Amino acid sequence: MVAALRAVSRSLRHYKPRTSAFPESQQWLYQARRSLILDQAPSHSVSLHRLSDSDSGIVEVSLERPEVRNAIGKDMLRGLQNTFEAISKDSSANVLMIRSKVPKVFCAGADLKERKMMSSSEVRDFVNTLRATFSFLEALCIPTIAVIEGAALGGGLEMALSCDLRICGEEAVMGLPETGLAIIPGAGGTQRLPRIVGKALAKELIFTGRKIGGREAMSIGLVNYCVPAGEAHLKALEIARNINEKGPIAVRMAKKAIDEGLEVHKTSSLALEEECYEQTLNTNDRLEALAAFAEKRKPRYTGD
Repeated sequence: MVAALRAVSRSLRHYKPRTSAFPESQQWLYQARRSLILDQAPSHSVSLHRLSDSDSGIVEVSLERPEVRNAIGKDMLRGLQNTFEAISKDSSANVLMIRSKVPKVFCAGADLKERKMMSSSEVRDFVNTLRATFSFLEALCIPTIAVIEGAALGGGLEMALSCDLRICGEEAVMGLPETGLAIIPGAGGTQRLPRIVGKALAKELIFTGRKIGGREAMSIGLVNYCVPAGEAHLKALEIARNINEKGPIAVRMAKKAIDEGLEVHKTSSLALEEECYEQTLNTNDRLEALAAFAEKRKPRYTGD
């Protein structure tokens, strides 16, 4: 146990706020899988946008492939990987929002027409790469928010499950219908859904492929908020702005403590919390917070 705690301390002592989203031990696997089917050509279906002025710490990834309801094919997967990697290297990014520019759909899942033309080995490589991409998204050190209006099915819901928060419109439809296609959710759905809604309910939703609406998703804890149709982006932006006002290092350390702490025994997780707290002590932002409190003004955080 002592050795384990020392290992945790060592890893956090050398923590750098902006490094690769994956641990070094997993980097080779991610890079190998991304090179199997993808290249660095620009994507036509994914765009990255930084909000301006006081919202400059908020970045937004937009999905736009209307002809197939944002189905995930090779081009979109390449775009998602490239944008997530760009965000992971951007020290000024504090919050990520993922939204659709296509009305009434977030992401309809896999591009089945493209999938039909693949061999079994190509399908395997594609799904493995998609899974690694969503794990990369999940491991980003900044908070991530999925903005769901309309359908979020299959891989679309798996992408949303990889985010920290999910906001939906009340007309949203969510589900993992893969068993109806004689396969299983293969991009993290079987692992993330039960961790969010519980094992029994996740089994029912995956075994039956049942789709649920926004209100039910809210009632089972699948989404954080369900708002009137068309207002999910406004609610997500409100939350993103709230996060963007907080100390960036503190928010990243809070995410790290929660995510990694849930994967280990409580004794180790409390040691992890201690070390994450330690990372916030010797920062200019903590001194700025105390000065702002004394001067009765809003703090101006720089992430230092």
